[in-house]
Amino acid sequence: MLKKNLKLILGFTAVFAVIEVINLFTGRSLNQLGLLPREVQALPGILTAPFLHGSLAHFISNMLVLPLFAFLMLEYGHKRAFFVHLWIIVMSGLMVWLFGRYALHIGASGLIYGQFGFLLLAGFYHRHLIKILISLGVGAIYGSMIFGVFPSRPFISWEYHLFGFVAGVLAAHYFNGRKTQKGH
Repeated sequence: MLKKNLKLILGFTAVFAVIEVINLFTGRSLNQLGLLPREVQALPGILTAPFLHGSLAHFISNMLVLPLFAFLMLEYGHKRAFFVHLWIIVMSGLMVWLFGRYALHIGASGLIYGQFGFLLLAGFYHRHLIKILISLGVGAIYGSMIFGVFPSRPFISWEYHLFGFVAGVLAAHYFNGRKTQKGH
């Protein structure tokens, strides 16, 4: 299972890397596919913005955390991890499109903050020791990420951070894998 998970994460990361190389060698021309709030023609940016980065340093900083969090999410199963990632991309992108400041929003940080929110709480919803330990570990090591949901610098999309985190927390609740009990 570990070998399969590592292959999945390598493929997942490779998609981001290939897009980054194309974007780098085309003078960042793909960034026009980013997310511009409340512009109808920019709606596809909900799906494309997380794969685009403003610089090589931006890309590398996101790739230091994104594959690790994606790997940890595989503890919840491949199917659930896929749907949670898709949920985070769509929900955070939609919220940025609706409520974000008028600027071009790009980068995987919304997805990373969504993973962070999910991993922080999902273990407690799921109630399995390994998953609880993952939640505690993510909280202890990456807990300071929470400050990224507040405005800091004008060129950083704190909106993607905030809405990604919210989408991840909601995903932890709704995609927790536990059966709901219907009472009388």
